[in-house]
Order: sequence, then C-alpha cells, then structure tokens
Amino acid sequence: MKKIYTLITLYFITSFITKAQDIPFEKSYFKERKDEFKEAKSALDEANTLYEQGYQAYKVALSLFLKAQNFNPNNAEVNYKVGKCYLYSSYKTKATPYLEKALELNPNVAQDVRYFLGRAYHLEKQWDKAISEYKKYRNTISGINAPERFTEVDKRIEECGYGKKYEEKTDDRVFIDNIGKDINTDGPEYGAIISADESMMIFTSRRPNTTGGQQDPFINEYFEDIYIAYKEKGKWLPAQNIGKPVNTEGHDASVALAPDGQKLIIYIDDKGDGNLYECRLEGATWSKPKKLDNNTINTKEHESSASYAADGKTLYFVSNRQGGLGGRDIWYSRWDDKNQKWGAATNMGATINTKYNEESVVIHPDGKTLYFSSEGHSSSGGYDIFKSELKNGSWQKPENIGYPINTPDDDVFFVISGSGRRGYYSSVKKDTYGEKDVYVITFLGPEKPYLLSNEDNLLASRTAPVTEKIIEKPVESSSKKITILKGAIKEMGSLKPIKAEIELIDVEENTILATFESNSSSGKYLVSLPSGKNYGLAVKAEGYLFHSENFNIPDDHAFKEIEKDILLQKLEVGSKIILKNIFYDYNKATLRPSSMNELDRLYNLLVKNPSLKVELSAHTDSRGGDAYNNKLSEERAQSCVDYLTQKGISKDRLIAKGYGKQQLLISDAQIAKIKSEEEKEEAHQQNRRTEFKILSK
Repeated sequence: MKKIYTLITLYFITSFITKAQDIPFEKSYFKERKDEFKEAKSALDEANTLYEQGYQAYKVALSLFLKAQNFNPNNAEVNYKVGKCYLYSSYKTKATPYLEKALELNPNVAQDVRYFLGRAYHLEKQWDKAISEYKKYRNTISGINAPERFTEVDKRIEECGYGKKYEEKTDDRVFIDNIGKDINTDGPEYGAIISADESMMIFTSRRPNTTGGQQDPFINEYFEDIYIAYKEKGKWLPAQNIGKPVNTEGHDASVALAPDGQKLIIYIDDKGDGNLYECRLEGATWSKPKKLDNNTINTKEHESSASYAADGKTLYFVSNRQGGLGGRDIWYSRWDDKNQKWGAATNMGATINTKYNEESVVIHPDGKTLYFSSEGHSSSGGYDIFKSELKNGSWQKPENIGYPINTPDDDVFFVISGSGRRGYYSSVKKDTYGEKDVYVITFLGPEKPYLLSNEDNLLASRTAPVTEKIIEKPVESSSKKITILKGAIKEMGSLKPIKAEIELIDVEENTILATFESNSSSGKYLVSLPSGKNYGLAVKAEGYLFHSENFNIPDDHAFKEIEKDILLQKLEVGSKIILKNIFYDYNKATLRPSSMNELDRLYNLLVKNPSLKVELSAHTDSRGGDAYNNKLSEERAQSCVDYLTQKGISKDRLIAKGYGKQQLLISDAQIAKIKSEEEKEEAHQQNRRTEFKILSK
C-alpha cells in the first residue's frame, strides 16, 4: 500500500512539473536533439540581437522567435518575446496565448509581463481581464520611472472603461467591408484618400513593383509607394502605381487629396526629417513634388498628415513642433493671397489637441466637420477616431465615433466621402488579404434597408458577404449638408476640353470665396458647396465668353450631387449668354449689390476687348401685362448699361433692350404640364433673366 501511495505522489509531482516547468534553452536539456537544438538556438540568438535593436526590428525577430518556440514551447522568455513581438505587429491578437503561457511558466519572466498580457486582453476587448492584469502590474511598479509608468497603466485602465461603454451602446448600424482585391494585396495598404465624389482614390502600399525595388531590412518589406485607382459605375478599377515623379526610390506616402482631385500632398521622409510636398494634376500627369513652405508648414520637426479645406485656402496638418500642447498636435494655416504663400501656423488649441498625440486630420468638404485620430480625449486604446463640429465659429468638444470603427488598437487614416455616407480606413480583420487592407464603411440608419437602386438610398447591390456591426450614436447616418457640382468644361460645338478658371462667389456678401481650375486634359472640375449660402459660379477662359451659374442652397439642404457640363462660347458675333448672377429688387429695376461681381466680369471683358459692341437684354416671365413687362425689362436692361458706363465703358458700345415676355425659354404650355408648384416657379424663374449678346467685334 505504501508503494502505491508513493507512485501516486510521484505522478502528481511529475504532472505538476511537466505542466509548469520553465525549460531553459540549454543543450543539456536536449541531449537527444542536438542538431535541432543547434538550429533553434541559432535562430534564437539572431532573434535576440534584433530584439535588442527595438520594436522596429520586431517583425523580422518574430519569425525567428517562433522557430525557437516551436522547438522549445516551454521556455517562458521565448513565449514572452513572441507575445510582445506580436503586439507590435499587424496580428496583435495572436499575442495572448504566448503571454499567458509565459506567465504560467514563470510569473517573474519579466517585470512587465502582466502589462503586456493586459494589453493583449485589451485588444481582444476582454475588458475585465485587461483591467485585472493592468492592476496587478501596477502593484509591481517601482523605481525612478514609477510615476510615468503609473500614468501609463492608469490611462490603459481608463481606456478599458471607455471601451466597455462604447461597446454597450447600440444606436446606429454600420457595415464594414474589405474593398477588394483590385485595391488590396497580400502586402499592407493604408493612407487611403479620396476625392469628394469618390471617383478617385490614392493610397500607400508596399509591393514588389515599388519604384527602385528596395526593401526595408528592419521589417523585411518593400519601400512605400503611392498608388491610384478610379471608380467607374460604382466599382473600383485595379489600382496602378502613380509613377514618377511622385514616387521616388525612397519612401513616398499619400497624405491629402484636394476635394476636386487636382492637388495632392505626399509625405517624404527626407532622411528622417519628415516633410510634406505638394503635387498638381497637370492634364493627365502629376507634377514633380514641391516642398510646402519652410518654417510655416514644414519645419525641422516632423510633419506627417494634412488636409485641404474645400476652398483650398486653409490647410490643416499635424506636427510635433514647439508650441504645441503635447507630442503631435493639429495646426492650421491660411493662404495669403497677397503674398501667395501659406500664413503662420496656428495651433487648434485645447479643445482639439491633448497632452497626448493627435494624428490623421481630415476636414470634410462641408467645412464644418473635422475628423482626426487621438490618443487622448476618450480613447478606448491607442488612437481612436474623433469628430468635432464647427458651431458659431468655434470647434466643439470632440466625440468618439464609436464601435466598431474604433477599436482598442490604433485607428488612423480615416477619410469620409462628400456625402458622409461612406468612410474608408485601413485595418486588419479576418478577411484581410495580407497585412493592413483598405476597408469601406457604409453608414446606415437604425433599420437595415432593402436592396436599393441609387446613391441617394445609400446602397446599390451587394455581391460580397456583409458583416453587420453596431455603432455608437455620435456617427451620423444622415447625409452631409453639401452639394457637389461636377462635370467638364468644353468648347461649344467642338466639345474640346478647356482649362478654365472657376470662381466661387458668395452672392450675399459679393465676395469671391475660392478659385479653382478645370483639368487642362479632360476639362473636368469639381466644386463643393456647403449648405447655407447663395452661391454664384463664374467660369472664364481666354478667347471665350464667361459663363455664370447660381445655386441658392438652404441651410437644411441635404447632400446632393449635380453633374453639369459647361459649354463656353467663343468670342464671336451672335454669341449670347445668360447672366445668372444679376439680381434686381422685387418689381423694380434697381440692381442689388450682389449683382456687381457679375457686371464687373462683363466690364473686364469689354476692357480687354475694346472693339466689342454688345446688347444687354432683360426678360420677364409670362405673368403680368405686356406693357408693364416691357417697361420693367427695358428699365432693368438700362440699369446694367448705366452701371457699365459709369465705370467708363462708352455708351456707343452698349445697347439696352427690354423684351418683356416675348422670348420665353419655357412656354406656358410647358409650365402647365409641370406637376409641383415649386418646379413651376423654377420654370418662371428661368424665364426672368438678363442676357448679354455680342453684336460686333
């Protein structure tokens, strides 16, 4: 009986030792596996050398540590280092079993093992387990760096609290889908930026066809290059390397794309200095990158991300320069028209910036919504994406956009479409092709829609599997209050594309808000019009009559996309245009101040072409008597002539003509067939107009 008791005791002791024993990486423990040991030990030594170089080398070290761990899975230090390396990789959630095993084999394997295990649980959204490990780690902190480490772990615990709160809220829904193999590869793709209408995407990737073909030895990946893709009929076409001169033999990364897709900001490492460069789309090719202003945008510090305002007159960017509130802060600079350069940079202040780092700033084309990533505010871990609204001239307290977009990992490189219905960012998920992939986020309302037919209804058709997730309330599922006007500017008749200047005017203030250019190769243009203004649009090009449009967009106007090709007429006898930004007082011939910009354009045309003789005519709608309409239209036309003569144009070159309702663009019969009263009034409005016609040149 005593012998049996002894055997049972030895069995339990042996079982305990087998399960919990930390086996050293020494050859005496592997006498029967000498060759395998030699190979595994060589991998381990090489891995440790790389490990000592810092986290930049962890990716290469990881594969070697895994080789060693496969040979000796019961070494606490190797398991700890495998787990730690995974936490610095794109596959962070693989760290947990290795760190758990390291702790099981030897609770004292490393002073911070519980911190990293807490971080692994944190990334898996195991909030309570993470908090428990963080607190246990906190109890072990001592030494000269204790205050900093207390601050760090307390912040992690706070992040877990935020994470639990965000995950519990279930107001709106969102779909997150891999954008597909036409964009993504088995390498990393990130930094996606889009034009306001989502017709163009530019992003950064590390692929074998990188310019120069070089690889980064620390991470065993190709150098960064910039790629471009276009969307046709709702589908992204295969991405192409954007090529030289944008890409160089060094690292090149996408940063910002102007809403109209005509200007691009890229990041160039500049031997560690890190600077922002601008390229312009000239016809079908991009210009050579030009460094943005020194000491204003770029400094000797590090400038990483940026975003153009829709009017092109404000640039938001991230820098760790002196004068900030923390590490990296968000700054802005306004364009100085007089000196043709960016003005002094201004920090966005404590409402937006924190004592931690901010990154990946994006200003929406509506000019009122700022998106950015931050390690501060109410982050649930690492960088979270936040948004702030501009109200009464002040940026409001940022709101976390919630789950599932934000995760306990770093969430950066978020951009959103002009409509506000889709966003794009990079992430690692179960359906990722390789490392980070570009994902498209579709914001929905509280109810899942049926199969819908057009952009206004959010979705067309879905052929790929969809993962439904819950998202916190701060994300708006409604569309943005903005109108996107796009099309091409061409010559009337030949339809030849024209490079033209486009002025965006605030009609009420009679000021020019912004100036754009159409593409010289395609004639394409895109203008973003935030709701709440009466806009005038003036298009002009050398040798052509200018063209004007008017868009009065109420403040509550939802997202709308208007496609409009603009045809410019040559300066020839008989050419005629409607002056759409001339306005009169009701039932009077008095010109409103908002008309002056339009008449000044006509004045400049007459000064530049001194032989032109023109007719200015006014027209009414069909309502009212003939005599009254003829008189009113004649007086209105004369008001335009009087304005020009007062500025110095000879009376001999100008003829005023009032046509009343003699030349209706839309007949009463046509108006009678229109169903809604609003559309009928719009038709009458088109008939009420002022025209300009060349009589001789």
